[in-house]
Order: sequence, then C-alpha cells, then structure tokens
Amino acid sequence: MNTMNVANTVKPMQGAKAQAAAQSAAPEMNFASKSVPRHLARGAIGFGLITGSIALVPVAGPATLLAAPLALIAFRGCPTCWMVGLAQTISLGRLERQCADGICTLTKAHPAAKATNEPTAHINVPAASR
Repeated sequence: MNTMNVANTVKPMQGAKAQAAAQSAAPEMNFASKSVPRHLARGAIGFGLITGSIALVPVAGPATLLAAPLALIAFRGCPTCWMVGLAQTISLGRLERQCADGICTLTKAHPAAKATNEPTAHINVPAASR
C-alpha cells in the first residue's frame, strides 16, 4: 500500500512539470508589423488581391482566382491573423506582459522603458516581419 501512495503523489507532480514545460515551450505567435501604416498597407494588398481575384472572374475567367492565395502572404496567414497583428502592432510598446508563478498579466509599459527605446512587449519579433 505504501507504494501505491508514492505513485499517486508522484504523478500529479510530473503532470504539473509537464504542463509547465509545455507552456514554456509553446511558441509565441506574433503577427505585429514595425508600424501601423505598414500593417495597413499589407492589409490593403491582401484584401485587394482577394477582392480583385473574385471580381475579375466574370471578365477574365477563373484563372484570376489564382491571385487569391497570394493574399495569404500579405496577411501572414489569414485575415484573422492580420487583424490580430493589427491589434499587436497598435499595442506595441504600450502593453507589457509579466509572468510570475505561472500567472501572466498585461500592464501598461513603464514610461522609462519607452523613453530609452527598450523593447518591452515584443522583443522576439523577427526582423523580417518588422
């Protein structure tokens, strides 16, 4: 019976460690651009490609639908990904995520960090996406 109790107490601890490891290993999805105008330009290109490809079907035939997948490049995925990126771009440098003991909160960025141009919220944005 003693072995049974030890096994039951070890499993929850292993589960907690595995869950913590899975949370820390999960990649952060970041769709932000360097600036809001740049992000809006990407959106205009993406929505223009989708709208144009559908609108030109009666004039030029179904071959124009081949332009629609190019919008996925401008959107970095899908229109929803673009909208999430817009929110991230607008909040870039204004919000800061702080995690302690497995609990994460969003707070306003410190004015001192903004004055010294220190990255606060998105320090791991790939250079190509800025």
